[in-house]
Amino acid sequence: MNGMRVLMNTMAVLLAAAPNAFAAEPVRVYSSSILVLAFVGFLALIVVVQLVPAIMTLVGALKGMLNKSENREMAEAEIGRK
Repeated sequence: MNGMRVLMNTMAVLLAAAPNAFAAEPVRVYSSSILVLAFVGFLALIVVVQLVPAIMTLVGALKGMLNKSENREMAEAEIGRK
């Protein structure tokens, strides 16, 4: 139990003495021009446009898997007619 107390105290002292993170100055973080913003917006638009057909394909695949038994019955009925 005493060893755990020593370990916890040591960790507390080491973490308290750790230097601050070397982050950027808040004033200089966002200094992009309108062209950079337009380019990033265009890239985001491309990603969204690519997601639409992907989601439609996923929904179609899920519908196909869920209606598998119904499709099997229709196929058996079709084979029986021939």
